[in-house]
Amino acid sequence: MIKIRRETDYAIRCVYYLSLRTEDTVMADEIAREMEIPRNFVAKILQKLVRAGIVRSFQGVRGGFRLASSPPEVTFYDVLTAVEGPVAMNSCTVDRKVCSLNGSCRIHHIWAGVKQEVEGILKGISFGSIGR
Repeated sequence: MIKIRRETDYAIRCVYYLSLRTEDTVMADEIAREMEIPRNFVAKILQKLVRAGIVRSFQGVRGGFRLASSPPEVTFYDVLTAVEGPVAMNSCTVDRKVCSLNGSCRIHHIWAGVKQEVEGILKGISFGSIGR
């Protein structure tokens, strides 16, 4: 079974919530409550999203978080790679040097094609296209 980690699911939900509140600066506690995510996860996830440039952080009394770009400009691919790292169906699709069959493998092009398809699908899903 191929599956994303719980952290990635939570990150998608955090970004989704922020995409609904583009005019507001939202506190982590509110995101945790509304998206039913443990508070300790939200803080760590938001910091990863800030480092990736997907979310902006604001300090002070009116502090909190908001999307760094408009919802149509942020994709599932952006969030997934910010949390999980590169999409890789097999390690050779990220770095061919890791495979001893480099150059003679008849399967590599299949994995590379699947990787491209998955990336294309994820890049095609923006937070502006999700129902409200």
